[in-house]
Amino acid sequence: MKTRRTVLAALASLAALGVLTACGSGDAALDAAKPEAKKAANGINLSPEQNRVHTPKVDALAAKLPEAVRKRGTLILGVSATSNPPLAFHATDDKTLIGVEVDLATLVADALGLKPEFNPVSWENLFVGLDSGKYDAVFSNVTVTEERKDKYDFATYRLDDLAFEAKKGSGWTVKGPEDVAGKAIAVGSGTNQEKILVDWSAQNEKAGRKPVDIKYYQNTSDYYLALQSGRIDGYLGPNPVAAYHVLSAGQTEIVGKFSGAGAGLQGKIAATTKKDSGLVAAYAAAIDHIVENGTYAQVLKRWGLDSESVTKSEINPPGLPRTKN
Repeated sequence: MKTRRTVLAALASLAALGVLTACGSGDAALDAAKPEAKKAANGINLSPEQNRVHTPKVDALAAKLPEAVRKRGTLILGVSATSNPPLAFHATDDKTLIGVEVDLATLVADALGLKPEFNPVSWENLFVGLDSGKYDAVFSNVTVTEERKDKYDFATYRLDDLAFEAKKGSGWTVKGPEDVAGKAIAVGSGTNQEKILVDWSAQNEKAGRKPVDIKYYQNTSDYYLALQSGRIDGYLGPNPVAAYHVLSAGQTEIVGKFSGAGAGLQGKIAATTKKDSGLVAAYAAAIDHIVENGTYAQVLKRWGLDSESVTKSEINPPGLPRTKN
């Protein structure tokens, strides 16, 4: 296996060439990574001492916050405790949360004059926390969907792509539903990629082809063991995580990439808050501000995700279509 130093150097090189593409739907429950090196090549820091990019408070942005939040002085954030690099993961001390999601949330909090307070929990508990009012927002690779818009407000901050990962040398390319007909494909339960795969399977059956044999596992390591043993043909997950794994393990390859919102619509990753909480306009304005002042670009470049950038935050844009019954 390649060292993490080699992996991150390669990631940085790929990003510079525009090969590392945008992030996936990011809803999958993934094992937390445990970086081995304190500092990787090309300045990618994996230690607890992150030297994060910061930005000054903007009073006009802070004025957009509900008074209770502004007076409290903290932004209480939910983030998935089970994400993989470069999204949100643990530093070398196995305690400190680092990654692109943490950095961007910190910038938003800075611009609003608030101290970020991160709460790492399981994927499903992110939404439980939002529903109960425990969290002001979730920055955890959440894709905008039409169903989620019924309960939550969104302020977009990254693009969203998915990737099919297969055993190295598979000779397989995925361009559409017909390419996964009869194949055993693993996917995270309750994720947007699962919705897309279920829809593709239905399309195959309607066309007289075999359905997709959808498989579920508890941990990311289980997915990859199944892939290497031949029990599954592929794994559909967030593209940045897949790209990272391809380089780190050297045993798999990306055989297809797609928008996290399905055909005909570019998926968007967004800051997520309880509907009508009064916070989404402040988040969108803060995101626009960090885009304009360049700190946003610095964070994406730091994590090799330049190609996921947006030029403006959108509030509740069109999302992944509703699941058809």
